[in-house]
Amino acid sequence: MQGIQIYKRNQGKYTRVITAVAVLVLTAWGSYSLSQWLSSFGVGTYVRFGIPLAITMAVATLVLWLVNRPRTADFLIATEGEMKKVSWSSRKEVIGSTKVVIVTTFILAAILFIVDLVFATLFRAMNVMG
Repeated sequence: MQGIQIYKRNQGKYTRVITAVAVLVLTAWGSYSLSQWLSSFGVGTYVRFGIPLAITMAVATLVLWLVNRPRTADFLIATEGEMKKVSWSSRKEVIGSTKVVIVTTFILAAILFIVDLVFATLFRAMNVMG
């Protein structure tokens, strides 16, 4: 009997692992919520824990198959390769850019507030607004 074969074992390892873990964490969270929901109906222990466990096992099997499917694996391998080419901003640049955006937003809000006050005063003077 032949075991599970990993497609291109040494390529795209981190992307595949992170993808699988993220899906399994979301599935575990959903299974826990389902278990809590089922308990509100007063179902038996086997049903309360059996259905979420079966769903988790099915999703785990599906994820294992998907991340090793040649087409999906090649996509994840290419994604990891592209992410290594990205020029990431430094922490200092991100903080500086964030400050500029926040200050610009407050300045724009102040200008719009002043324009709103001017129009409101103008419309009240013209008896258009009460």
